[in-house]
Parts: sequence; structure tokens; C-alpha cells
Amino acid sequence: MRIEYLGHATVLAELDGTRVLTDPILRRRVAHLRRKAPAVPPELGRIDAVLVSHAHYDHLDLPSLDRLDHSTTIVVPRGLGVTVRRRRFDNVVELVEGEELAVGALTVRATHADHDGNRLPFVRNASALGFALLGSRSVYFAGDTDVFPEMDGLVPDLDLALIPVWGWGGSLGPGHMNPQRAADALALLRPRIAIPIHWGTFVPLHRSKRARFLRLPVEEFVRAARNKAPDVDVRVLNPGEEFGE
Repeated sequence: MRIEYLGHATVLAELDGTRVLTDPILRRRVAHLRRKAPAVPPELGRIDAVLVSHAHYDHLDLPSLDRLDHSTTIVVPRGLGVTVRRRRFDNVVELVEGEELAVGALTVRATHADHDGNRLPFVRNASALGFALLGSRSVYFAGDTDVFPEMDGLVPDLDLALIPVWGWGGSLGPGHMNPQRAADALALLRPRIAIPIHWGTFVPLHRSKRARFLRLPVEEFVRAARNKAPDVDVRVLNPGEEFGE
């Protein structure tokens, strides 16, 4: 199992020889957001599937998708397929909560997410999802979500959780977890290992280069997790770093 945190919600996960990329944001700038973390390498190698959690611009970035091989399997929530197929991708799969898909040696299961998945005015009635990667080990990618009670037992015997702990600005809107709520999620999920994501990557153009929210949320999460989920091994990766075992 190898996890490379590329920044924001973009993670390259390799499990049982299958390589999966989540919510790829591969550019230096997306709308009003500028990347402050190191750039994503121009070549990521073979990607067996891309998992898109929802339609918001900081998770579904169509120009970033265009950098990938258009034969790559793109997995999206139901309602987003037509948006991605317009970019001439050959294999787009739409899932709803509870459905599964075989990707290489893995089973990908769509899970609940407590988050608005629309992309107004163009995409309506689209949901947000998380994803469980199930093979010889299990990985849960939460996407964007708030805590919900069904996290308790969502992925039994969970090996590794990729948990969002912040966003891209100085405050959070609804449907996100702050550091304390992300630690509450760990207490419900009970993974063996947790890697915080969705932090330390982007800032709005008008914010200072020294924006405190680039680092403080992950530090607060580590402290909160130590208190609320002391049995979980929290591994902090800066964008561009990787973890493997």
C-alpha cells in the first residue's frame, strides 16, 4: 500500500498493484485559488481509475482531467457523467451510494457523503460521494463531507482513512469538517492509520502568502485526534510526500 498526497483532495493511492487518483487538481491555479504547495509532477504514470467525489470546482477540475489519458476510467456520482463525457473520455462510470465497481484488483464502493454535490448553474441534482477501496487492505477516501452517524462501521476493519480537515480559505462552509470534527470522524471510523487531506494547498488570490490556515488546521487536527481517537496512527504528509507499508 502506497499513498502519495498531491495536495488538497488529490491523492494517488496504490493498493494491490492498482493505482487510483482522487479528485485531481493538477494546475497551479483554479478559478480564484492559487496553489502554494509544490507543483504536481507532470507525469503520474499509469492511472487505473480516477475517483471524483463531487462537482465542485476544487474537486472536479476538467482541465486537470484533460491532462490524463482519455482511456482512463473516470468514476463520478450519478448525474456527472455527461459533464465528463463531453471531454471525450471513453470510460465514464456513474455510481450511487452503495454501488460497487471492480478496478484492477480492487473493489471500489461508493459511500455516503454529507455535502452538497451540485455545480450551479450547470449541474443540478448531483450527489457527493466518498469511496472505499477494498482489496488486501482497505482505504477510505471521504471526499468532502461533514461527520455523519453512519461513519460508525462504514468500512469495517478499516486500514487507512484519508480525512479532510479543512478547505482552501480562512473559514469553512456547511458540509465540511474542521479539525475537531475530523477527529470525531476518526473516533467513529476507527481506522488503523489516518492521513489528513484537504489542507495546505490553495489560497484565494486576495489572501496573504503567509495565510495561517495553510498549516494550523492540520496541527489542530493532530492534537484533537490524540484526544478523541488515541488508538489511530495519524501520519501527516505535506503535499508531495508519500507513505507506504
